[in-house]
Amino acid sequence: MKTKLLTPLMAIAVAFGGAAGAQSFGDDAAVDPVFASPFSFAESQRKAERAKEVAAQESGSKVIGGKVSEDGAWPWQVALVVGGYPLQPDIQFCGGSMVLDRWVLTAAHCIHMADDEGTYRDIPAERFNIVVGTNHLSEGNGDMIPVEAVFRHPDYVGTEFDNDIALIKLARTPRAPYQTIKVPDAEFGDVLEQPGVTTYVTGWGLIEGAQNPDRLREVQIQMLERDMCNGLLLEARAEEAVKGFGYAAQVFGMDQGTAEAAWSDFVGRVPAPLTPNMICSGTFEGGKTSCQGDSGGPLVVPLNDGSFIQAGVVSWGLSAQDSKTCAENAIFSAYTRTANYVDWLNATISRN
Repeated sequence: MKTKLLTPLMAIAVAFGGAAGAQSFGDDAAVDPVFASPFSFAESQRKAERAKEVAAQESGSKVIGGKVSEDGAWPWQVALVVGGYPLQPDIQFCGGSMVLDRWVLTAAHCIHMADDEGTYRDIPAERFNIVVGTNHLSEGNGDMIPVEAVFRHPDYVGTEFDNDIALIKLARTPRAPYQTIKVPDAEFGDVLEQPGVTTYVTGWGLIEGAQNPDRLREVQIQMLERDMCNGLLLEARAEEAVKGFGYAAQVFGMDQGTAEAAWSDFVGRVPAPLTPNMICSGTFEGGKTSCQGDSGGPLVVPLNDGSFIQAGVVSWGLSAQDSKTCAENAIFSAYTRTANYVDWLNATISRN
């Protein structure tokens, strides 16, 4: 009989208060071949250099407000790396967390990517490895483990971020030191998601100058109310969109009343960016975020007994102009809400 991912947890006390942050990732809708696959990135030096140039020019990519993690901290953190290369920062493309001895939790968009033609496909297991037991991405550190199988949530669609969750089964148990981390059930998930709860996000995202750091970084953030994030984000985006709408109304000769009615109808049809399957986290003052390379990593909550629990999976970043950039103007962050997927996680592990 397979070991289950977790058993229902008692709602024990969690920490409140603290700072906040965000993270951002590539746009799934408009695919640049340079960023379409981490394998293209690693297999071509020209593409690698081009990726860094574009990242620096378009997004100023960096881990904003983060700090280097101590050795041995966050022992459930793993790195997804392109196979066939010695360990180095440039081959790392996503993060994940050890939830059982041979199982890694990550984001679906980390293992389901667009190819050069823009078609979304799961990455074959033999194309990448998982690095366990180190915060330092350099040759000789940690344990690089082959992947046996990949399991993407069946309702995930590559051009969207709902149900952005996946499991990776390792070919063997890690030989380097590590710890597993639990995820909450639905009831405890509600407790963890209360506004003001302190959280931490970790990863090897791009730092200032669009360079891949070799050491794990961390940032302390906090939970924010989903409805508030949706409202503020839609308002910010509307301020940007109304400029173009006003120009279009002029071109088509619409009177003010007709234009206002059309605008109200348009705004009323815009879906909320964050679904109930997502957690919102960030700061009101800005200045803290994480970037490409952090996708799939854990959002964890400290508990009063000194342990941590994984409330979310790094999914996408929020800003007024572009929902998936990596820049200082990112205002909130979206994380896959792990508590919503306990049944799927347990069922997937039990079957495989």
